[in-house]
Amino acid sequence: MTLEWAMALAALAVALLFRPWQTLRHQGLQNPWLTAMLILPWVWWTKNLLPTNLPLHISGACLLVLMFGWPLAIVSLLPIVLGAALIDVLGRVHGQSLDWSHAWDLLSGQVDAIVAQTVWMGMLPATLSLALGLSMRRYMPRHLFVFILGRGFFGTVLAMTLSAVLAALAGRVPAESSTEDWLLAHWLLAWGEAFATGMFTAIFVAFKPHWLLTYTDERYLPPSAAQK
Repeated sequence: MTLEWAMALAALAVALLFRPWQTLRHQGLQNPWLTAMLILPWVWWTKNLLPTNLPLHISGACLLVLMFGWPLAIVSLLPIVLGAALIDVLGRVHGQSLDWSHAWDLLSGQVDAIVAQTVWMGMLPATLSLALGLSMRRYMPRHLFVFILGRGFFGTVLAMTLSAVLAALAGRVPAESSTEDWLLAHWLLAWGEAFATGMFTAIFVAFKPHWLLTYTDERYLPPSAAQK
């Protein structure tokens, strides 16, 4: 797991250089961020519902980038994955007298798996989403549907799919799954993730544009519409 640890620490180091906590000084982003921190751990925990317990679930990382920017999205993955792991551990000891030492042993035994999941399902898709978004901003027209469909939908499909391909190339396909099944599962999941991200992006653009740090009316709307 040396590769995952190196990738995770490098991403966190770069993100912290941008002082991501300053993003939360925008009062309009505080409640959405807190809501995401409450919901997404449960979303990440759903991987435990799969029969094979594969680290496969909706990520939300691409939407986090659109809403809060890449640095805060990377840092926010920490409470998300730790929250999901804690839900899993508490679920295992449900109905028993809570033994914190036993819970800690269960949690510490999953550290490498948690880091790997964070990298391949969170940090890498978020980083690829940022790269694709910057490319779209540079080379594509400044149009509302470029943001919604380009960054919200197709950018998410590509980011999630490329992350799975890179994981496969790095030899991170679980032994109980073939490479073909692994890539197919991620390909299908990527479309579901893209649908959710695109839908929320469209809703936020229409009703809560201040919830999207990467969006401004001045950039993506015609001058006459942006001034209204």
